[in-house]
This record gives sequence, structure tokens and C-alpha cells, in this order.
Amino acid sequence: MKLDTLSWKYIRIFFVVVIYWVVSILTVFVNKTLLSIDHLDVDAPIFIAWFQCLVSAIICFILSNLSKTFPQVVQFPEGNPFNAVTVRNVLPLSMLYIAMISTNNYCLKFVDVTFYYVGRSLTTVFNVILSYLILGQTTSMSCLICCFAVVCGFFLGVDQENLSGSFSLVGTLFGVISSFSLAYYSIQIKKVLPLVNNQIWLLSYFNNVYATILFIPLLAFEAKELSNYSKLTEYKFLILMIIGGVCGLSIGYVTVLQVQVTSPLTHNISGTAKSCFQTILASFWYNQWKSSVWWFSNVIVLGGSAAYTIVKNREMEKKYRPTAYSRC
Repeated sequence: MKLDTLSWKYIRIFFVVVIYWVVSILTVFVNKTLLSIDHLDVDAPIFIAWFQCLVSAIICFILSNLSKTFPQVVQFPEGNPFNAVTVRNVLPLSMLYIAMISTNNYCLKFVDVTFYYVGRSLTTVFNVILSYLILGQTTSMSCLICCFAVVCGFFLGVDQENLSGSFSLVGTLFGVISSFSLAYYSIQIKKVLPLVNNQIWLLSYFNNVYATILFIPLLAFEAKELSNYSKLTEYKFLILMIIGGVCGLSIGYVTVLQVQVTSPLTHNISGTAKSCFQTILASFWYNQWKSSVWWFSNVIVLGGSAAYTIVKNREMEKKYRPTAYSRC
């Protein structure tokens, strides 16, 4: 019985990890297709981000209402995005959320998928810096060495992209800004989550509702492009946009699910391995062959990120280890 239970546990973990990889990689490739002018002939990253937020908000709205009608079948945390207190508490975070997804889209628009992970690899470094500046949290020398390795890998990757002729300064700058926004968002989300009863789904619902509204004035910058785009109502384009929206919402769920069935450490290691596989897959998919030094830069970034996760996890375990256990 114990062996059967353990086997089912491992099978469940395997399928959850596979689902996380599939959804995460599919999200990147779908967004790259949407953001690539060569594929769809439309230059509207803001509109794409707005539409995906709209799809996510609609899905959350439907789930919220279904949970009230069929509480035994569908479970979704109760909350009103238009409550005055909620708006005041969550709106600043939603503005940061807009900056995060917008800069991420612009990064993916200008850089290749093969360079996408390296281009946004400074999130850990910014997280360490912002944690010190905002929260006053210091970082161990071991973690700082890991961050230094990530920075070295990043600059080596930039150098190799430049040598190969595929370097985009604009895309890389948006990648750096996106990394900063993600790190800042991760810190601020810890302050906002308790205000929504630590309900991640509820916060995602509110963020997408507010982002859908806040994005509308920004659509004016792409009004001319959209008005001249003949494929805006074609089913292929709409289906791809809807898939992108569903993937954008699903990635939040499968991320939490993977953490629940494994651990935060395993989740981060899985994410690092996924990024490695994603880079290799993109190299074959887009027929982009890179030099050995270029791949070495990816190894440095991936290795530094994985090492930081392991070191940080060990430090947390040591810090919160029960006193009685440590005495033994």
C-alpha cells in the first residue's frame, strides 16, 4: 500500500512538472508568434497584452460566478474588484503589473527566444538589491557570488549575441527593465497578498481587471496600426490571442500547483531546467545555431541561478530549523 501510494505521488509530481513545462514554454512561443511582425504582420505589443489581460479577467469572472452557483464543483475565492478599499490596496500593484508584462512583451518582441532567458536573467540580482534597499535584508557572500556569476553570464551572452549579429539593444534594455519590474513586483506582492486574504487567484483576478482598464488609454498609441490591420477579426488571429490569454492565466495556476506538490526549491530548479530546455528547443525550432561560447554563457546564467536557489534554500532551512532539532 505504501509503495502504491508513493508511486502515485511520484506520478502526480511528474505530470504536474510536465504540465508546468508545457504551459510555460507554450506561453513564450505563442507570445513570440503574436509579437513577431514576420508571422502576423502587426506591431501592437500593448494591444496583445491588453487582450490577454481581458481574456484572463473574463475567465476569472466566469469562475467567480460559477463558484457561487456551483460551490461544490467550482471553487474560486470571493471578492469584488470594484470595492473601494480593494481598488486602493491593489491598484498600485496593478500599475507595476502593467509595467512588468509590457516590458516583457517588448523584450520578447525584439529578442530571439533563444536569448530570451538570458535577456531577463537579472531578476535574481535585482531581487537581492531591492530586498536590501526596501526591506533591509542582507545577502550572504555565497548568494552574492551566485549573483555575480549570473551577471557575468548575462554580459557574456550579450557579447556573443552581438558577435552573431542578432543582438538587439532595445530588446535587451526592455529585458533588464522587465527583470527589475518582476523583482519589484515580487517584493510588493508580499505586502498586498495579506490584504486579499493571501488568495493568489483573487489577486490575479483584480490585477487583470485593473490592467484591462488601465491599458485602454495606452491603446491610443497603436490605434493607427490596429485600424490598418486587416486580420484583426480573423479566427486564426483571435484563437492565437485567446490561447495566449489562457496560457497567461494558467501559468500562475500551474506555478502554484508545482510548488504545492513539490517544494519552492524543486520548483525553482524545475524552472531553471525548463529554461534550458526552452533555449535548446528554440534553437532547433527557429534554426538558430549558436557558438560554444554562446552556450557557455547560458550555462553560467543557469548554473548561477540554480546555485543561488540551492544556497538560499539551505540558508532558510538553517534559519528556521527547530531549536530542538539543531541541538540534536
